[in-house]
Amino acid sequence: MRLLVLGGSVFLSRAVAADAVTRGHEVVAATRGRSGSVPDGARHVVLDRAEPLPAAFAAEPFDAVVDVARTPSHVRRAVAAWPGAHRVFVSSVSVYADDADPAGPGAGRLHPSEPDDVDLTARPEAYGPMKVACEELVLEGAPDATVVRPGLIVGPGDPSGRFTYWPARMRRVLDGATVGVRTDGARVRSGADPGPGPRPDEVLAPGAPDDVVQVIDVRDLARWVVDVAERRTPGVLDAVGPAVPVGDLLDAVARGCGVEPRWRWVDGERLAALGVRPWAGERSLPLWLPRPEYAGMLAHDAGPARAAGLTVRPVEDTARDVLAWLRADPDAPVTGLTAAEEAEVLRRA
Repeated sequence: MRLLVLGGSVFLSRAVAADAVTRGHEVVAATRGRSGSVPDGARHVVLDRAEPLPAAFAAEPFDAVVDVARTPSHVRRAVAAWPGAHRVFVSSVSVYADDADPAGPGAGRLHPSEPDDVDLTARPEAYGPMKVACEELVLEGAPDATVVRPGLIVGPGDPSGRFTYWPARMRRVLDGATVGVRTDGARVRSGADPGPGPRPDEVLAPGAPDDVVQVIDVRDLARWVVDVAERRTPGVLDAVGPAVPVGDLLDAVARGCGVEPRWRWVDGERLAALGVRPWAGERSLPLWLPRPEYAGMLAHDAGPARAAGLTVRPVEDTARDVLAWLRADPDAPVTGLTAAEEAEVLRRA
């Protein structure tokens, strides 16, 4: 298969290109060349998608095209350039207008389409509507296409740092098992009285342990994207892992990292009152989303994608590999509460 990956240097698109190369496919990765290298074995084409496609490149034939774009004009040009290729468009569960409703393709209500290119720094709420427009362009313009709608994509190399927060937090538990750190910053030997404040193995946990969440490892999603490109699988599918209680997921993260923390569950209202933000960013607690308004966002049905061949690894394996990545790369992105902020919340909760 001759595969074009529009991207190929960052996270999911890079994982797709790498998986396709290992299978022996001829892979072309088109990027601006500003966000890192493409995988060994892939041909790199320098391309700024804000500009018209070079005629010689647009004339090249491809069996399949994988696109992760969120900008309608970029998708419009690509669909016009390679109309005969099978299209795999990576969308998002953010296309659904009701985050409280876990209904999937054909049942979940979508945002109104936003066909214009919008600056997301000014209007971040336009992300879902622009993805809807991109889906429409692909489904209307390609002879056959697969639209996949992932939820939270996790794993080594994640530039968002969301799931990464939890293996990073487990690393602090590992470090605290040998050397504790008191809330005043003093270090004490293991087994000594750590003084006032939370114990090193006490970890703030968000909401209620039975709140449902789901994640998908980037490597599993990438493998499946290449699978559906090979098979020219048609349709629209939520690309998600199994929906599980967050307590079970965090226990799996802890096992993967080799620790047994003492979870301190704090409900969402109290977290908000203490100035903790949901999902990502400064002073946030990743994987926490306010309920019930976001109860459906990470609770989509994984059955249709599983029936289409999607398989996922245990969360323990993802957590172990993310921890190894954190140890190997001191600059790996991690979002969320700092140690001092978490200690403050635990004292006041």
